[in-house]
Amino acid sequence: MPDTVTTTPVTATTPTHGYHHWWSKARTSYFWMVFLAFALRVGWIIVAHTYKFKTLEDNFSFGWEMGRIGRSLAQGQGFSNPFNGSTGPTAWEPPLYPFLIAGVFKIFGIYTHASALVLLSINSFFSALTCVPIFLTARRCFGEKIAIWSAWLWAVLPPVMYWCTRWVWETSLAALLLALIFWLTLDLEETDGLKLWFEFGALWGIAALTNTSLLAFLPASGLWACHRRWKRGKPSLAGVMLASLLFVACITPWLLRNYRTFGRVVFLRSNFGAELRIGNGPGADGTWREYLHPTQNVYEMRRYRQLGELAYVAERKREALAFIREDYLRFAGLSAKRFIYYWGGVPRLSEIPALAPLKNSVFLASSVLAFWGLALGLRTRKPGAWLFFWLLLCYPAVYYAVFPHPRYRHPIEPELGILMVYVISEARPKTTRT
Repeated sequence: MPDTVTTTPVTATTPTHGYHHWWSKARTSYFWMVFLAFALRVGWIIVAHTYKFKTLEDNFSFGWEMGRIGRSLAQGQGFSNPFNGSTGPTAWEPPLYPFLIAGVFKIFGIYTHASALVLLSINSFFSALTCVPIFLTARRCFGEKIAIWSAWLWAVLPPVMYWCTRWVWETSLAALLLALIFWLTLDLEETDGLKLWFEFGALWGIAALTNTSLLAFLPASGLWACHRRWKRGKPSLAGVMLASLLFVACITPWLLRNYRTFGRVVFLRSNFGAELRIGNGPGADGTWREYLHPTQNVYEMRRYRQLGELAYVAERKREALAFIREDYLRFAGLSAKRFIYYWGGVPRLSEIPALAPLKNSVFLASSVLAFWGLALGLRTRKPGAWLFFWLLLCYPAVYYAVFPHPRYRHPIEPELGILMVYVISEARPKTTRT
C-alpha cells in the first residue's frame, strides 16, 4: 500500500482579502479618517491650483476682509484696514483667523502662493479633523454604523471639500469647533467632574473669537446640558460657573482692546448693522447684494472713510431698521425668502450659471433629508435628537434677517450630514402582503 502524503493547503492572501482586513481596522480609526481626508484635500489644492488666487483688486479674493486685516498685522499696522487702502483700526471681523493669516504672512510672505498653500492646507486639516467629532456624535446618537458612514462621507465627498480648498476664511475652523462643542454637550449629560465644563467654556470662547454667529447656539447647548443633567440628578451649578468664567476670560482681552481702541463697548465685532442694511433696503430681494458693500461701492467706501467704522455701521443699521419698520409684512416676506434660500440654495449663485439649478436642487435635497432625519430622530426619541433640533433652529436664525449664503450653512453641515445618513439608513423597502 503506497504511502499517503498529507499536504497542508496554502492560503494565498488576495488583494481583496488584504483590503477587507485593512478596512475592518481603518473604518473606526481616527488616524485613517483624518489622514485620508487631509490627503484628498491637499491633493486637490495642488492638482487644481486653488492656491493661485486672482490678483485683481490687490489680491482681495485672497482672504477678503480677513486677508486685508492679516496683511496689516503682518506689516505692523495693527488690527486695521479691512478694505482697500488705509482706513484705521477695525472690529469688522473677529480676531482669531486674521491673526492666523498674519502669522502665515509673516513666515511665507504677504499674498504669496506659498502662504495660500499653507493657509488652505491648515483649513484642510481643520476639515479633516472634523471627522472625529462627527464619528463620536453619530455613534452616541445613532450607533456605530451611522458613525462610520457619516465620518467617511465627510472625509471623501468633494462638496464638503469646497470651502477648505478654495476660501481663506474661518469656515472650516468654525465647522470643527461647532462639531466639537456639539459632541461635548452630548457628553456633559453623563460625565461627572469639572473637566468637560472647563473644555466647554474654553471651546465656546475660542468659537466666539472665530465666528461670532456660532454664539446663537450657546444658550441652547448650555440649557440642554443642564436640563439633561438635572433629569439624571447631576449637579451643574459649579460646572456652569467654571465654563462661564473660562468663556469670559477668553473674550475679555478682545473686548478690552475694542473699548480702548474705539472708546466704547464693541462686542467682538462691529459690522452687524452694515450687514443688516445690505439685506434690508430699497430693492431688497432676499439675497446678498454685494454692490452695497464698501469694497464694491465707491459711495459707501467714501461714507465709511468719512464717518469712521462705528458711525458708519450705526448709520447703516438705522437705515435698515427704518426700512423694516416701514412695512413689517414686507420684512416677513423677505425673511421667508431668506429661509428658503438658506436651505434651498441662493438663485444664480454659481460660477457656471447654467449649473445653478442643479446645484440648488442638490442643496435643497440635502436639507430635506436632514430635516427628515431630524423628524425621524425626534419621533423615535434618539439620544440628542432635541439638541440637533435646537442647533438647526438657533444657528441659522440671524441669516433669515440679514441674507443667506451657501458658506453660512457649512458650520452645521457635520450635523446635517449625520441626520442625512441616519434617514437614508432607515429607508426600508415596502413589503407586499400575499
